Formats: sequence, structure tokens, C-alpha cells
Amino acid sequence: MASTTDIGLEQDSAQPASSRDYARYRIIPARHPWRIVGTVVAAFVILVSLHSTFTNPRWGWDVFAKFFFSQPVLVGLGRTLLLTLLASVLGFLIGGLLAFARVSKSPLLSSLSWAYIWLLRSIPLIVLLLVLNNLGYLYESVNLGVPFTNILFAQFKTVDILSPFSVAVIGLSLNQAAFSAEIIRGGILSVDQGQHEAAAALGLSRRRQALNIVLPQAMRAILPSGFNEIIGLAKATSIVYVLALPELFYTVQVIYKRNLEVIPLLMVATVWYLIIMIILSLVQAVVERHYARGTRRETPSNIIDLALAYLRPAAPRPSVVSAAPIRAAKAPARPSVAPRTDIVRGRVGHVEIHAVSKSFGSNKVLDTVTLDIRPGEVTAILGPSGAGKSTLLRTINHLERADAGVVTIDGELIGYERQGNALQELKEPAIRLRRASVGMVFQNFNLFPHLTALENIIEAPVAVQGVPRDEAIAQARDLLARVGLAEKADAYPRHLSGGQQQRVAIARALALKPKVLLFDEPTSALDPELVGEVLDVIKELATSGTTMIIVTHEVGFAREVADKVVFMEAGRVLEVGAPAQVFNAPNHPRTAEFLAKVL
Repeated sequence: MASTTDIGLEQDSAQPASSRDYARYRIIPARHPWRIVGTVVAAFVILVSLHSTFTNPRWGWDVFAKFFFSQPVLVGLGRTLLLTLLASVLGFLIGGLLAFARVSKSPLLSSLSWAYIWLLRSIPLIVLLLVLNNLGYLYESVNLGVPFTNILFAQFKTVDILSPFSVAVIGLSLNQAAFSAEIIRGGILSVDQGQHEAAAALGLSRRRQALNIVLPQAMRAILPSGFNEIIGLAKATSIVYVLALPELFYTVQVIYKRNLEVIPLLMVATVWYLIIMIILSLVQAVVERHYARGTRRETPSNIIDLALAYLRPAAPRPSVVSAAPIRAAKAPARPSVAPRTDIVRGRVGHVEIHAVSKSFGSNKVLDTVTLDIRPGEVTAILGPSGAGKSTLLRTINHLERADAGVVTIDGELIGYERQGNALQELKEPAIRLRRASVGMVFQNFNLFPHLTALENIIEAPVAVQGVPRDEAIAQARDLLARVGLAEKADAYPRHLSGGQQQRVAIARALALKPKVLLFDEPTSALDPELVGEVLDVIKELATSGTTMIIVTHEVGFAREVADKVVFMEAGRVLEVGAPAQVFNAPNHPRTAEFLAKVL
């Protein structure tokens, strides 16, 4: 019997690994004994501390119980909560305005915002409260009228307006605004510049960009520090005792000065502050979870979810693993985009680039570039890195303002308007309307991470073109189906592969039914395995009649798809021609040298 068993084991071990039946093996989760030891030690320390606290009669728990729900304490608690709420709302509202002024392009607004933040952060809060409380001494009345004239509409006594509660709200709000402004500004600066450009390229208004694109993403950076400030403010309300305003801490002080029960009354205030902090922390967790959508592969669970998961019967976990499903898996099918001429607004899209030049400091990126791209033509722009290809693309939709020269689409200027013999630069709203006719697909996708694939696509049609939301959703689903992602409508960008993200970006650009589609190296950020699926989509789009301008390093793709090839170097166009001519018999020696290295 023993001999037979030994032979069986030897035969099993001699089998190649690929032929073994892994279904026979049970999964054993890894054990972490030191985690158990640490948990036990921590629990023991907590229990000892709690036992010492609750069994020591000198803590005066009977006095604590007597005053915890007493009427003066509850009134003081209510005043603390009201001060925290009002100062938080007003402080962050003013702070938000200051933050946007601080990052604005207006030197005056930016300077005034900086000066306010510098001044209010320099003045101690207690000094600010005392100064505001004594404004009645400095100014006996508040007059409403026309400055520097005798015209007076109304007059109020300062002491009647500035009660201790009003002074506390104003002082706490003004102080909070200075600190929250920097928190919000930090959040705004944390949003990738590509997100601003993507929103601008879609033609979204400044307000829409700020409220729907920038702030939701900035909130992830704002929330931890912002709630930290609110929690600090809830405790800082105790400083209004200098105004003789009976909030929670001041009320407790008054009581223990009468009965000399200092420790029990301090514990009353401490426990109430702990309860406030617990509530604020729970609110913070819920809000952070909301703004974490699309940023993680798995949405973090909150306490309610964890509680429900604990009560819900657990699903049976598989105890075996089999290699069969892996061997049976097939490679995903390449997306297929049916040629659709209704993508465009008619057979238009004539792009004319007239002597465009652009410099960044002393570096001249574009040098009098002139091109004529006919309607429906697919143009590939090739050249070494730093040739100015991407900058040229960005001047077409006016994301970059050219130093000289202009770009027209169907004879219409994007960033200017003819006035006699002059070109008047348009205001931002007019530029956005004209920019909506030019779709752009970015190198790094620049999808809005807090929006689903569907929401990314409908944002511009709804906000810019006024398309009814239901109609925009139907069009978006149709576009997702065309790029092979119908089942990914509710997925966040973080849940998609690079190739899938780029296909969503293409669908987003198509949603505005543009005359011209710009592709800025659409495959350079992708793994080699994902390049093909994006190129297949672009190849199909090339048959739709949309004018397309593609900056790419995929020379073989350019040879196959392009009607015209442009070669650039050092900001200048060195050669323009049909693919057969440029690739087989280039006229410029630098073109021949470049192609010899990449072909």
C-alpha cells in the first residue's frame, strides 16, 4: 500500500505544471500574526485607560451627568454650532471668491486677493474680534449714501448693528475666508492643466469650467484641509469668550466658577466637542466618498455600506482556482465604426493657416506656417519632437494665441473678427462658440475623471449647444456604440484601459458634430497592444467626410490613412505632399533623413 502511494506521488510530481488539475487545490488565505498581536495590545491599553477613568470617583461623573443636558449647556452648544455653521459657509464662500480672484489673469484682482489673505492671516483672531467689537468707538454710525457728497439714504448706529453675536460671525468668517482661500486655491492648482484645456476646447464657459470641471476635481484636494479648518473653527469658537458671548466653553466656565467642579464641567465641554467632531468626520467621509468617484478602481465604502455588508449574508467564496477560464479567454474584438456622414455638419471644414508664428519667450515654436487643408481631407503632420506640431494644432482652435498670422475655418476666424482692415480679437464667449466647431482629441486623453464616459460625452452638447439632456444621452450612447464601448457608458475613466479612454475621448470630440477633428498624437500615451484599437477607430472616421488633422509618430498609419502629409521641423513646414510622394520620393533632404530613421 505504501509503495503504491509513493509511486503515485512520484508520477504526479513528474507531470508538467501545465497539465496539473489546479481545481484540486484549496486556497488558504495568508495569516498575519503580528497584526493580531498589535490589535490585542492596543485593545488592552484602551481597556485599562477606560477602566481607570470611569472607576476614579474624582472625575465626578455624577456632576457630569447632572450638567451634560442642562439648559444653559445646551443653549451654549446651540450657539457654538450656529457660529460654526455660519462662519464655515460665509468663510468658504468668500474664500472661494478670493481663490478664483487669486488665480485670475487680472493683476488687480489677484493683488487685492493676495493683500486680503496676507492681512487677515497676519492679524490674530482675538485681536480681530476685539477691533470689530470696538468699531462703535471708531465709527459712531454707518451711513448709506453717495461717497464724498451730502446725499444720505440711511443711517444706523454702529452699536445697534454690531451685537456680540454679529461681531463673532463677522470676525470668524473674515478670518476663515483668508485660510480657506488658500486651501481652495491649492485645490484649483492641483487640477491638471490638461483638464482646463479640454474644457476650453469643448467651448465650455468659464463658469461651467469652474463649477462643473475644475471644482469637482479640486474638491479631492480641498476636502481634507477644508474639514480640518472647519473642525478647528468649531473649537476656535471658544475664543469669543472675549466678547462675553455664552457659547459652550464660556457657559461651562461660568458654571464651574460658581460650583468649583472644574474637571466634571470641563469633561462636559470635552464630550460635546467630541460629538461635534464625530459628526463632522462622518460628514467629511461621506463628502470625500462622493468626490472620490472615478478616481479609484473600487469606490471606498462608508460606514453605512460596511454595516449593511456585515448584516447581509456573505456570498460563498470560491475555494478553488482553475486555469480553464484563462485559457478559454479570447482577445477583445477590435471596435468597428460604421462610416456615418451625419457626424459632420455638411461637407465643410476648409482649414487655412496663414503665416502663423508663435514664440515662448526667446524660443520660436512656429515660424510663419502656411497650410491649406481642404474639406474632408485627412492630413497627417510628421516631424521630430519639438518641431511645433502640437502647438500648430492648438493654434487652430485658439487654445494657443498666435503671435502673428491667423487660422480660418470655412473662411471664419476662430479668435478674431474682421473690422475693416483690422482683426478684432474676440471675447472668450464668442471664441467658445466658434471653437465648438473644432473637436480635439488629446495625447493624454484629458477625460474628466469625476464624470462617467457618458457624462464626459454629454457635457459639451448640453452646456454649449443647448441640446436637451435626453437627446444628448441618446447621441452619446450611439457614439459609444460606434467606438465599440456601448457597455462602458457608466464607467469612470479610471476603470477603462488607455485605449478605451482614448476612444471615449474621440466620442466626446464627435459629440459636438465638429467640422474639423484634431488629433494630438492620439496613440503616444498607449501601450503598443492598445494602439491598434484606437487607430482602427480613426481609420473608420477618415471615411466619414470630417476634415481631420492628425499629429502622429505612426508613420505606417499616416501612409495608409492620410490624403496629405506635412513634415515639420524647428517650427517650419519643410514639405507638403501626397503620402506616395512624401514617403517614396521626398523633396527635402531633411524629410528623407527623418523617414530613413523611422521607416
